[in-house]
Amino acid sequence: MKFYSTNNPNFQVDLRKAVLQSLAPDKGLYMPTHIDRFSSQWIEDTLPNLDLVEIAFEVSSKLFGPTIPAGELRSLIEKSINFEAPKERLAENLYSLELWHGPSMAFKDFGARFMAALMGYFLQNDDQKTTILVATSGDTGGAVAAGFYGHPFIDVVILYPSGKVSDIQEKQLTTLGQNIRAYEVAGSFDDCQDLVKKAFLDTDLCRKFQLSSANSINIARLIPQSFYYFDSAKEFVRHKDRSLVYSVPSGNFGNLTAGLIAKKMGLPIDLFLATTNANDTVPHFLSTGSFVPKVSVQTISNAMDVGNPSNFVRMMELYGHDVHAMRSDLRGYAYTDTENEEAIRRVFDVFGYVTDPHGALAAWSLIQYQLENPQAIGVFLETAHPAKFLDVMNPILGEDVVIPDRLAILAQKVKQATKIGTDFENFKLQLMGDLKIH
Repeated sequence: MKFYSTNNPNFQVDLRKAVLQSLAPDKGLYMPTHIDRFSSQWIEDTLPNLDLVEIAFEVSSKLFGPTIPAGELRSLIEKSINFEAPKERLAENLYSLELWHGPSMAFKDFGARFMAALMGYFLQNDDQKTTILVATSGDTGGAVAAGFYGHPFIDVVILYPSGKVSDIQEKQLTTLGQNIRAYEVAGSFDDCQDLVKKAFLDTDLCRKFQLSSANSINIARLIPQSFYYFDSAKEFVRHKDRSLVYSVPSGNFGNLTAGLIAKKMGLPIDLFLATTNANDTVPHFLSTGSFVPKVSVQTISNAMDVGNPSNFVRMMELYGHDVHAMRSDLRGYAYTDTENEEAIRRVFDVFGYVTDPHGALAAWSLIQYQLENPQAIGVFLETAHPAKFLDVMNPILGEDVVIPDRLAILAQKVKQATKIGTDFENFKLQLMGDLKIH
């Protein structure tokens, strides 16, 4: 299997280079040259009988081809996808897909752990360390830190916007030490992401260090997020008389893009609800046909505070840049913080279910959709444990969210982060100095 740059379909690399390089030299994102479909018979007869690990193996085998021997690939999956993604039924046709049962209690664990295992496989015989650069608006940093912690071949540098992640999220990405380094950036997530992208295009950095990314610009982060769409939909694939709708809280749009890839592979999801907060670049595009990146706005759903989502270009590739075709599969929703707070309260009051500030928006758009389409089977993605957002959740609910032990223990840990600005040259100097010291 080859992977091409979204800026030049003729520029193609193998899986190893796509994973380790992350971003193509021409600034494009890597996409598979072709996406094979599962047969409808496989979807209806085989898929319902598979567990998550078996599904992950089948999906990745189809996307990767024979690049990795089957036994090795199976072993990588068993080591990285060793937790579940259960569905919680809230009503007859309404389900929450809980993606927070991994180590960092966020959906990013699927991508981060799979990517760490895949990189480890490719780097096991290298004599040069790889440095992972990652920008985070919240949960990516914690998942990547946990996924790569202690890795003998990889150093990790995490950039996060100062004051724009929750206390627990910050502790998850700043307290591990060893091969994990955190930079607290005086700016927005978009600023962090811009610094990472510029680093990949800097000749000095690329000559001295083997750089890669753990953001969803890396295809290895994206692909494993398709696994849980197949797993969660397997009990519905035989209901041909009823539509299947997924509502996805969206920031950088990696999660939604993974769902679209699953659909491209034959999974019969009829519609996706692209749900955002005030950072409504993609819903605006779906409404007007005009993609206008903007400066991100800070909200209570911080992981979605992205004004220029990187994966939009992949979404366009999947639809051949046909806006009308994309609109047939996507419907956009955008909400204010006030509406988000109301959604959290209403879902709790009506269903007795506690959503996080991101999943709440996805639940809310799905509920609105089902008011007009009551027979549709609806699944919304609950992307992080609500206890990661205590400063938001407790005042809204009027009671304390229960904190799992693995998060509560973070309160005793000491933050270690280097404060930097948004100037690339200063960041470059800091990075080069720190990596040499490390």
